Amino acid sequence: MVGAKLFVRRRDGRIEVRVNDFGRSIIRSAFENVLAAERDPEHEWHVVLSGPIDPSLDQDNPLAMLRRQNETSTNAELAGLSVEEQFLNESEAWAWRTTLQVALRSTAQVKGLLRDEHLSTCDAEVLEYVQSLQQFLFQLSECF
Repeated sequence: MVGAKLFVRRRDGRIEVRVNDFGRSIIRSAFENVLAAERDPEHEWHVVLSGPIDPSLDQDNPLAMLRRQNETSTNAELAGLSVEEQFLNESEAWAWRTTLQVALRSTAQVKGLLRDEHLSTCDAEVLEYVQSLQQFLFQLSECF
């Protein structure tokens, strides 16, 4: 998983994915959790994904929430379908990026990792997962 560059924009516009099997398993897990949380009200991330971002904002009405949920599902589905690809087109890379962002935010909220102090005291497995998602997001974002 750790290498010089995990994602490289090629001259033809595609993004090469240089993530090993372990890294892809983390990415796959993130994508699967986002999809599961959208569909299963019992999933620990469901409330995080379905709740309003800021209830005081007019745009956070039920129709805006439905549109956001639909977009999240669509991106997670596309990301899940392309998780084994060696090269991503712009739409697939965007779907990966947004789905990884949702997974990172959901993990942080569910695990109570909203401050650096909380992150430093969490168990090693959660810390590795969060740091991996962060690394994927930072490196993938450099390609945009």
